[in-house]
Amino acid sequence: MSESAHETTVFTREDPLLGRFTVRPLDPGSDIPMLHRWLTDPKSEFWLLTEASRDDIARQFRATVASEHEQAYIGEWEGEPRFLVELYDPAHSELKDVYTVLPGDTGMHFLVAPTDTPVSGFTRSVITTVMELAFADPGTDRVVVEPDVRNRPVHALNTAMGFHVERTVALGGKEARLSFCSRDQFGAATAAETTTGGDRR
Repeated sequence: MSESAHETTVFTREDPLLGRFTVRPLDPGSDIPMLHRWLTDPKSEFWLLTEASRDDIARQFRATVASEHEQAYIGEWEGEPRFLVELYDPAHSELKDVYTVLPGDTGMHFLVAPTDTPVSGFTRSVITTVMELAFADPGTDRVVVEPDVRNRPVHALNTAMGFHVERTVALGGKEARLSFCSRDQFGAATAAETTTGGDRR
């Protein structure tokens, strides 16, 4: 990892099998071409941006970076960009219209960069890193997600992290599974995985 990248790192996690994962703030000045490649790939269909132009992506993430209620990050594995993370306040999102937002709720999205050479256990390690990042903020009591009902791999990952599905809701462009994971639920789920060895995907 370069010295400049290290200086902007906001979170680091050492995976016992896959090594170092780091998280840094998204840079709208340099990350847009990479994000455009990731988000327009067919494997990223559930982000609903496969037809977006580079300018579309730039506008969206510049707005996210400028917002007081959202944060966007790039996750790196052994110094290489490999995933995108968004954390946001549900009270300032469309979720405020579908459930009663509680103090301490943090919304989360993540995207693993599309690849033709998947690494065993990688996506599980990414979402574990993302959840630890969210709960590193002492103000976060539970994480809220709303994945597309068709996104079965993410549902399995969310279950493994301790999420519980509350119900299906209609959100812009999709039917979503509104799901919650408290700090204690995440701790219990990951402790159980450590004890049993888990099913690494």
